[in-house]
Amino acid sequence: MDDDGISRVVILILLLVMSAFLSAAETAFIKFNRMRMKNLSNSNNKKAFLVMELDEKYDVLMSTILIFNSIANITATSLAVFTIAKHFNNYGMIISTIITILIVLTFGEMIPKGLAKFAPEKFAMFSAPAIKSLIFICTPVNFIFSMIRNTFSRIFVSENLPSITEDELRNMIDEVENEGVINKNESDLIRSAIEFNETVVEDIYTPRTDIVGIEENENLDVIKEKFLTSGYSRLPVFQGDMDNIVGVLHEKDFYHALSRKEKDIKKFISKTLYVTPNKKISELLKELQLSKAHMAVVIDEYGGTEGLVTMEDIMEELVGEIWDEHDEVIEWFKKIGEDKFLISCNADIDDTFELFGLEPDEEMDVTTVNGFITMLFEEIPEAGGRIVYKDLDITVTKAEAKKVLEIQVEKIKREANITQ
Repeated sequence: MDDDGISRVVILILLLVMSAFLSAAETAFIKFNRMRMKNLSNSNNKKAFLVMELDEKYDVLMSTILIFNSIANITATSLAVFTIAKHFNNYGMIISTIITILIVLTFGEMIPKGLAKFAPEKFAMFSAPAIKSLIFICTPVNFIFSMIRNTFSRIFVSENLPSITEDELRNMIDEVENEGVINKNESDLIRSAIEFNETVVEDIYTPRTDIVGIEENENLDVIKEKFLTSGYSRLPVFQGDMDNIVGVLHEKDFYHALSRKEKDIKKFISKTLYVTPNKKISELLKELQLSKAHMAVVIDEYGGTEGLVTMEDIMEELVGEIWDEHDEVIEWFKKIGEDKFLISCNADIDDTFELFGLEPDEEMDVTTVNGFITMLFEEIPEAGGRIVYKDLDITVTKAEAKKVLEIQVEKIKREANITQ
C-alpha cells in the first residue's frame, strides 16, 4: 500500500472514531436521567452543570451532533468506497458500497449507541466539553437552521403540547417501581397525588343517611350520648332537620360547657363551610385550611344536605385509610375463597372492579357498591337475591329496607361462565 493509501486509511479511522463519538453522545443526551443529572449539578459537579446547560438548548445540541455526524459518515463512506472500489474489477462499486455501509453502521452507529445506553450520564458528562466546542463552531449554521425550523413550526404546529402527559408520568412511576428504585407504598402515594386534583367531593363524602348530627336545642345528656356512641370528635348541628345544618360542635367545647354547667350550646357552635358535590377536594382542602375548619357540608341542587366531608376524608385520598385507637376497623373486602369475597356495600365501586380486574361500564353513574347493586336489581333486593354481571356471580348476604349492607361476589371461571 502506498503513502496515499495509508493516509486515506488513517483518515477513515479518524472519521469512524468521530462518528462513533457523536453517535454515542447523541444517545447519551437522549437517555440520561435528568433528575439524577440535576442532583449532580446541584452538588457542584461542573460537568453535570454543563450537561444541563447544553440540555436546555436541546434543539441546537441535536442539530450540531447531526451536522457533524452526517459530515463524518458521508466523508467516511465516500473515502472508503474510493479506497476499496479500485481493488475490485467489475463489481467494485457495489462491493465497496456494501462493505462501507456495514463498517459505518457497525462501528460508527450500532456499537457506540449500544454502549452509551449502559451509562448515559457518564458519557454525557465525558462528551459535554467537546460538544460545547462543536456547538460554538457550528453557530452560524445552527442560526440558519433555527430560522428555518421556527418558520415551519409556525406553519404546522397548531398548539403547544405538554412535555409529558399524566399517562406518561404514570408509566414512568410503574417503571421506577419495577426497577426497585421506589417501593409500592411510595408509588401508590405518588399516584394518589397525581389523581388528587381530579377527585371531587362526591367521590369521598359521607352520605346524609350516615351522618350523626345533633339538634340545636338537643338535651345535653342526649348530646353526650351521641358523642360517646359515635366516637366522633365533631358533630354537625342542625335546626329542625338535617337539611338545615348551622354549624359544628366540637367534643372538647361541649365538655368544657358541661364543666361550666352551661345549658345552651349555641355559643360553642362553630361555623361550617358549604360546598357542592362537584367541587375538587384540592380546592376544598385549601378552603378548610384558610378557615381553620375540619368539616364541610355538601349541599345538593335544592340547597338540602347531601352529605358531609371532613379533612380526614381528604387526607385519606392521599395516604389511604386512617384508623385511630378508637375506630372500628372496617374490612371492605374479605376473602373467603379463591376469587370469592364478602364485600361491604359502602365500598367504592371502582375499587371493587379493580379487585376483580374488570372495567366498569362508561354509562354507570354510581360510586358505591350499594348504588351498583340497586342499579342491577332495579330495586333494593332482599338477602338471598342473586344476579350475574359479566364474570361476577353476586349474592346479597345482608340488606335493610333502605339499602344493601353486604354482598358475596365470586368470579366465574370462563369455562363455566353463566349468562345473565
